[in-house]
Order: sequence, then structure tokens, then C-alpha cells
Amino acid sequence: MIDIKLIRSNPDLIKAGAKKKEFDADKIIDDILEYDVRRREITGSVEAMRAEQNAASKQIPQIKKQGGDASELMAKMKALAGKIKEGEAELGEAEAKQNELLLSLPNMPDEDVVAGGKENNKPLRYFKEKPQFDFEPKNHVDLCESLHLIDYQRGAKLSGAGSWVYTGVGARLEWALLNFFIDEHVRDGYQFMLLPHMLKYECGYVAGQFPKFVDEDYWIQNPTTNDRKFLLPTAETALVNLHRDEVLEADELPKKYIGYTPCYRREAGSYRSEERGMIRGHQFNKVEMVQYTKPEDSDAAFEELVHKAENLVQELGLHYRLSKLAAGDCSFSMARTYDIEVWIPSMGIYKEVSSASNAREYQARRGNVKYRGEDKKLHFVHTLNASGLATSRLFPAIVEQYQNADGSVTVPEVLRKYLGMDVIRP
Repeated sequence: MIDIKLIRSNPDLIKAGAKKKEFDADKIIDDILEYDVRRREITGSVEAMRAEQNAASKQIPQIKKQGGDASELMAKMKALAGKIKEGEAELGEAEAKQNELLLSLPNMPDEDVVAGGKENNKPLRYFKEKPQFDFEPKNHVDLCESLHLIDYQRGAKLSGAGSWVYTGVGARLEWALLNFFIDEHVRDGYQFMLLPHMLKYECGYVAGQFPKFVDEDYWIQNPTTNDRKFLLPTAETALVNLHRDEVLEADELPKKYIGYTPCYRREAGSYRSEERGMIRGHQFNKVEMVQYTKPEDSDAAFEELVHKAENLVQELGLHYRLSKLAAGDCSFSMARTYDIEVWIPSMGIYKEVSSASNAREYQARRGNVKYRGEDKKLHFVHTLNASGLATSRLFPAIVEQYQNADGSVTVPEVLRKYLGMDVIRP
């Protein structure tokens, strides 16, 4: 959520930031300011009436004590109480309308983030050269089937399109990736968390996914109660809620967490060739990193997350590129995002396996997460996140980039201790 003080002081800045994200917020900002003026007017009026009411409440006993007639003043106060109640109702309505509009605003992009959509994303650097083959390389679907790593047909039988089953060595390879990621993060001082997969509405609200994207998640209704929860689309949604409505001490920051969860998305279901196999699915595994920091440490934390995510892909020996996203390609809640995209040889395209993002204080305002600074005042923390990493596109990248002429796949060196083998053979 954007600070209303900033909107009051510089509405044109907020409008311009929204336009960079390809979001027209002009009328929303104008309406917010109208409700803000109205809300403050009502507040002043209600407070004046309360002051008059308080003064009269002291006068009435004195009048009665002196034998006077307080009936006229009491009648006046009764009418005033009705006006106060009406004013409070009007104030509540104005606050609700203003809050609804505030929630509809995306986060402000950082000043150095360029305007526009993904066509304006900028590659910053590459790691390794694209793999070259002296044989006809296979695509990951054929490789995974011939090596009995993935069963796509039975996955679809169990759960429909966009689902698969890891089998045998494939399941072990998936688990090796997750163990490798977790070991690396724990070694770097991140606290490992296993989180609930079913979350309350408030979690999506704080993360910035709700109310705007409430229809993009899977929802579960308890048939015997009114309890309704959603399946988390990413561990970030849970991790940024850990300290909701809490005040942290400055010396507790930064807080660094990792969470492993499956991620559940309704976005899958395309049959385009570039989304075959595991490229886009309804459920996939991911290790997520989240940090809570002081504002002055936010930029350094972002660079740390980018470095950590990159280092994992480098350790796996995969060719990738790091791209800085344009404002319109950053998610609703984020001020800046860098994507790590691995090369999928059979598709001739890069696919994102990690997004590192800084929400600044946007999520903390929604979740009321503050820390007590050295000035003894309360300040909002900054929240940041990065995939570390998602496996469903790494798996295809590994089998394609590491494939051999005989149909086998060489196991990346860092995974061999988990798998107990150097090569996966037909």
C-alpha cells in the first residue's frame, strides 16, 4: 500500500509511477484525494461535536445539582448524539472507499526502472555460452520419458493437463535439487521454514495479491463451516505474513527466511509448444527466500538475493541470463525485479527460474510490520523475496543442457552426492 501522505504531497509522482507500470491511476488518485478531504472534514466535524457533548456532560450534573432544569440541554445532546452517529457512519464509509482505492494501486516502481512492458526488459549479464551439440539434441519431454524421469500421461490421468509425476530417478533428481538449495541457504544463515499450504485471506491481502488477483488462486471451502482458504501460489505469501502486526527491534533485522513448498497456480493449461512438459504447470516445487530489512539496508539485501539465486544456477553449470524487468513486467506489489532465465535449447528461448524483487514498504504497510529504530520511533520494514530456486524449468534445462549423444544425461557435479550417480542412463 502506498503512503497516503505521499499521495497528498505529490499525486503527480504516483500517477507517473503507475503509468510506468502501464496502469492508469489518474482517476483513482483524484478520487483518493477527494475522499481524503471529505474524511478529514467529517473527522473535524465529529470531533467538534464530541467536544461539545463532553462539555455538556459535565454541565448537566451541575445544573441538576443547583436545582436547575437541564431538560433542554439533554434534548439537545440527544439530537447531537444522533448526528455524531451519522457522522461516524459517514466517516466509516469514506474511510472504506478510500482504503479500497488505495488497495487498487500498484507499488511505485523504483526511479531507475524503465517504463513499459516486457519488451523493455534489459539483459544485464550472461553466464557461460549456449551449449552446442555435435548430435541431434532431444527436447526435455522426450528425454524425461526415455529416461523414465517423468510420467506425463499418468500425471494428466491423475490431475489433468498441466500435471506430471516424478518417477524413480526423476523423483530423486527433483529432491536432490531441493536439498541442494536448502543446504546452500542454511549455510548462508537463512532460517528454514516448512509452512502451511492453505492460507487465510489476510495472507494474500498483505502480499498484495488480494483483492485484485483473488480469482487467480485455488480456493478451498470447508463444507461444515464458513472457513475458506486458498492454496499458496508461492511461499512468499506465507513468509511475508510471519510478522504481521508485529513490532520488531532494530537489532533483530535483517530477518532471513527460506521456505520450501509446492506452489499452486491456476495459470496453467496452455498447449502451446513452448509450454510443453514441465514449463508451465498447476503445481511445482520451489524454495523461496524472503528478507525483512531496515530501509537503508534494502538495496544491499536485494543484491544479496540476486547473487544467491545466480550462484545456485552457476553451481548447476547452466547457461542463463540475468534481466532487469521494466516497470510493467514487475508484479503488482514490487518496486523492482530481476529475473534469472535459463536457456532451454529445444525451444531456443530463456525461461525464468527465479525472480528477485524488492517490495520496499508496500507489503509491510498492508501487514503493519514495523521496527523500533534507534530514534525510538516506529518505522515500516522493507520486504524482499527471490526464488531460490523453482525446479520445474530447471529440470528441463538440466536434462537438455547436459544431454549426451547416447541419450544419457550427465548429472551436475553439485547434485551427485545427493543422487549417488554421475550419469542418468536409458
